[in-house]
Amino acid sequence: MTKIVNHWIGGKTAEGASGTYGPVTDPATGAVTTKVAFASVEEVDAAVAAAKDAFATWRHSSLAQRTTILFKFRALVDAHRDEIAGLLTAEHGKVHSDALGEVARGLEIIDLACGITVQLKGELSTQVATNVDVSSIRQPLGVVAGITPFNFPAMVPMWMFPLAIACGNTFVLKPSEKDPSASVRIAELLAEAGLPDGVFNVVHGDKVAVDRLLEHPDVRAVSFVGSTPIARYIHTTASANGKRVQALGGAKNHMLVLPDADLDAAADAAVSAAYGSAGERCMAISAVVAVGAIGDALVEKIRERAEKIKIGPGDDPASEMGPLITAAHRDKVASYVAGAADEGAEVVLDGTGYTVEGYEDGHWIGISLLDRVPVTAKAYQEEIFGPVLCVLRVDTYEEGVALINASPFGNGTAIFTRDGGAARRFQLEIEAGMVGVNVPIPVPVGYHSFGGWKDSLFGDHHIYGNDGTHFYTRGKVVTTRWPDPSEAPTGVDLGFPRNH
Repeated sequence: MTKIVNHWIGGKTAEGASGTYGPVTDPATGAVTTKVAFASVEEVDAAVAAAKDAFATWRHSSLAQRTTILFKFRALVDAHRDEIAGLLTAEHGKVHSDALGEVARGLEIIDLACGITVQLKGELSTQVATNVDVSSIRQPLGVVAGITPFNFPAMVPMWMFPLAIACGNTFVLKPSEKDPSASVRIAELLAEAGLPDGVFNVVHGDKVAVDRLLEHPDVRAVSFVGSTPIARYIHTTASANGKRVQALGGAKNHMLVLPDADLDAAADAAVSAAYGSAGERCMAISAVVAVGAIGDALVEKIRERAEKIKIGPGDDPASEMGPLITAAHRDKVASYVAGAADEGAEVVLDGTGYTVEGYEDGHWIGISLLDRVPVTAKAYQEEIFGPVLCVLRVDTYEEGVALINASPFGNGTAIFTRDGGAARRFQLEIEAGMVGVNVPIPVPVGYHSFGGWKDSLFGDHHIYGNDGTHFYTRGKVVTTRWPDPSEAPTGVDLGFPRNH
């Protein structure tokens, strides 16, 4: 019998009422294992109404109550990390170690939310004028929504809702319809931790559900992670409806390798950053920029390492890379490799046509490595979101920086060098939101914020860290004047001498 994933509204499972369902496949086999209910406008409205009702009391809950629940939730996620990772592997396809890493990164932001008392401290200036004080406080927004992608179905929601609810908001999550089960399991664990009904809700669906959240008058803010075209649409539509928006888009992350770099370390980094999680991550290195004469040696080292990657089902401990999320996505990724030679690139490794014995119907693709890729090639211009690495050649550091800065994307970038001065110049001159120095994937820890520049981010706030707290709250400044007790009206005795 096919499993059905329903909504979570008001603290309990809400069976889909629209009659519309989407298929969820096991990427390793290609078989449909699950149906997910798609929400109607009315079902989205019910979730928002539940969140609005809960906000009336949750906003007044003490910080101690909120953090107590979050500490319990953190313990539950930790205790169930293998189970959650199993859901990720079954529906996304990533290998178990990658799935465990995803849960660990989500736990980082729960940790941050558990310490929200520090983040929400206000400011006070005394005696700005005679007997006048000014204080600044931060208060929750109300109902906020998160729209999250398929590639990290546990981690990205955990980048949003722990901080949102810790700040006193209530939350409606619209996860990817391709791998929805983890979000419902998270909702169950939140309920087990004691979160009041309606503070966290999950509605599944497609554009109908998304558009309703973007236009609903009771949704105050929207967080999104996904592709650049959709991020732009989310930002434009939600902003037009008066909402605060943080919309994280796509990427084309570059790794600049200088002639003095440790090439073995650079090759190791390029392989793990390009092909880890099958390249289905917005922080993947998809373009290596080799400076000077080291290009040939670097490409050969990358090829040697890439050929050894073990591809197979995510639940096989021997697998180092799993399948792609859908057959359609696999075919799209393969098209970039198939057309690369005609656009002037040298195809060093061609992973198209790869299959795994016994799993021939899975969404498989092998490792692809393209060298001497022209900047005009489609494989360089567009975000591929798969295990395809482009290598570009430049003569100088300055040419490499100019090439990277010319990209419309500005999510993350890295430099590999032994020269501290060159690294310092790079981090100041490069136009990207996250920079790694001999670190290929510079995803910041939870107490620093994550976000890109240019077409990789729409909105003013990065996600989690201090930006996350500011996004889910709004500031208020209070100016207060209290007369001195000695100035009390005659006849009112406050116990203070009149001549002090």
